[in-house]
Formats: sequence, C-alpha cells, structure tokens
Amino acid sequence: MKRREFVQASAMVAAAAFFPSRLLGKASKEANAHRFPAPMEPRMDGDVKEFRLFIDIHQQEIVPAFRIHTLAFNNQVPGPEIRVQRGDKVRVLFENRTELNHTIHWHGLHVPWRMDGVPYVTQMPVMPGQTFVYEFTAEPYGTHFYHCHWGTLLHMQAGMYGSFIIEDPDDPIRKKFPYSREYTLVYSAHDVNFLREELNSMLERMKERMYLMKHGRFDKERFAVFDSKEEFVDAVEKGYLPPYVVNRRAPDELPQPNWFTVNGKSYPMTPNLYIKQDELIRVRLINAGTEEHYLHLHGHDFWIVADDGLPVPQPWQCNTIRLSPGKTADIIIEGKNRGIWTFHDHDTRRVTNNGLYPGGNLLALVYEDLPDEETELDMMAKKMGLNNLPLVALDE
Repeated sequence: MKRREFVQASAMVAAAAFFPSRLLGKASKEANAHRFPAPMEPRMDGDVKEFRLFIDIHQQEIVPAFRIHTLAFNNQVPGPEIRVQRGDKVRVLFENRTELNHTIHWHGLHVPWRMDGVPYVTQMPVMPGQTFVYEFTAEPYGTHFYHCHWGTLLHMQAGMYGSFIIEDPDDPIRKKFPYSREYTLVYSAHDVNFLREELNSMLERMKERMYLMKHGRFDKERFAVFDSKEEFVDAVEKGYLPPYVVNRRAPDELPQPNWFTVNGKSYPMTPNLYIKQDELIRVRLINAGTEEHYLHLHGHDFWIVADDGLPVPQPWQCNTIRLSPGKTADIIIEGKNRGIWTFHDHDTRRVTNNGLYPGGNLLALVYEDLPDEETELDMMAKKMGLNNLPLVALDE
C-alpha cells in the first residue's frame, strides 16, 4: 500500500468511530451516561438519609494517555452527586483515607454553623484515619455543591468537589418550563505541575506533623496555628516567621491552569447533551474551579432560570453565560434547531489541552432525532476521501 493510500485509509477508519450514526448509537449513548456525576443512593436510618463519603488519592484519566493523581471522593471526579428533597434530614459520614487533613464545605447550603466545614472556625480538620459526621436539614432548594475547605487552592483543583442537588416536589422551574430530563456539568481548571509538586510537598509536611504530634511535640509555630490574633502578633514580634514570609511554594507561585475539565474530563472525552426536537432539557452548571468561564451555545438561545440555586423571578434568554468561580446556574435549552451544536467556553484559552486547541471545555448538544440525510458529508469532505463526517479533531 502506498503512503498516501495508507494515510487515507487510516483517516477513514478513525473517522468511522465518530460520525453521527455512531454518535447517535446505543453504545455511544450508554457510554455518555457515565460522563455525568454518579448519583449516590442513601441508606435510611429512620427518617435520616445517610451518605458515606471517603477521600483517597486516585488516578484520574482526563483524556486517553494522560492521567493525574487526584484527591477524589469515593474514587470519582467529580465526587458522587448527592440528591435529596428539600427538608430532608441528611447525615454524611466522611472518612479521611489520605495522609492529609480535610473538611467538607456545603457550598450554598444553609447548614448549622458547626457543620460548615471551615477548619479552625467551625471544626477541627479531619485528620488522617479520622471520620467526621455532618448532619443538617437540606435547605434551600436548587443546584449546589460540596468541596474541601482545607488547603483549598490545592485540594479543589485536585478533584475534591461534587454536586449537591436539593429538589422540591413543587418544582418552580418545571412549572414554567416542563423539562423532560436534566444534566449536571461541573467545571474545573488544573495546573498539573502545581498539583504534583504541591501534593508531594504537602504529604511530606503532614508526615512530619503526624510524627511530632505522635511524640507529644506539638508546636504552634511549626503548625502555624494560634489561639488568638494577639498570640500570633506576639509571636511575630518575638521573631516568628509566618509561612507566607518563607514561601514553601514552587518558583511559579500560584497555579497557572493548563487543563480544563467538565465532569473530570477534557475534550474529546467531555459529555454530550442529548435532546430532541421540541424537547426542553435542564442543564445545571457548577464552577468548582478557579477560572471564569463564558459558556456559549451555538444555534440556540437558552433560558437562565436559576442563579446560585435560586429561581430567578424573571427568566431571560441569551446564548452566552458567565460562570464565575463558586457560581452555579441552571439553564433551559429548547429543542428548536435540529443538528449537532457546540457548547463551549468562549474564552478559548479554556478550550485547550496543555496549550493545544481544541480541548478543555468543549462539548456538544446533540439532537437524537437527527434525520439520516443530515449526517451525510459535504463535497469537500468527500474529496478528502472520507465517507462520513469526523467529529473529533485533536489539533487544528
């Protein structure tokens, strides 16, 4: 076989895996279902819904041939989706299986202050091998999330986040927009070099601290914890150097993300949003990362129906939404323009994998009832020797 024929044949084989007939096939849809946060079933203890979360170090494949070490709830990134009804009594048993300290903050939930998960403010950190029990009533209604609040800069981008959905039988959004299905998309950003260096450094520091504690040699200055601001100021006046003076971090200082994920994956492994003509779908957007995203949908306007879980009094339409760190937003997409449409971050720096476009926060809105004739190729593609339209490009 000549080189040109080999390249042409290889391109046709590669394209065959991704053209619309495959995208709309049963196997593709089943695989796609696993690209959304896995819901966690509670154990009932009387009238309390009990969930068990553990944290451990886990290898996460962001895209084929690229894996990173993460801190993952129940070995999943994002962590399991907790979904309850408004007013439910909730208990979360959180087990720390790592050699680091952790807490869980219930972002957007109105929990008792002792359950808020802020170390040295509402609780002591959950140390290696320990279990902490969080108990609260599920309020308010809407799209929320949970994340670690210890070493937050590292631990969140290392994977310690998950969605927390509080439903209401009298759903105010479904009343206005009778959607038939919904999707959860959790966005994040990762500096993988920072992750590797900081995770290793933090593990070494924790080994030292655990040794000192075990042998009764707890030192407030070494641990950088004080009983009061006055005690801290006094220590500085006596020559103590706080950790922010003697910087422990790498020369690059703060992280510069080079990978951007949706539900723990980067394009081309990001999930698709399936829809049908005239169908309404609800998409819950959660920014669990450090970067702003400007999410743009081609071929459609969507309705913004909730902001930080709160239903907006007057929904409005747009095709690009700004999602800042810590924000959640719910949108309704109406199936009014059949096809395969891109839904991506319009800050295209976030649509890269290690600096290469396309990648990152890029996914598709796919109409399941796309007519067969619309999956055919244009003449230019046929001149390239392709029988069907390839849907995956790794380098433009």
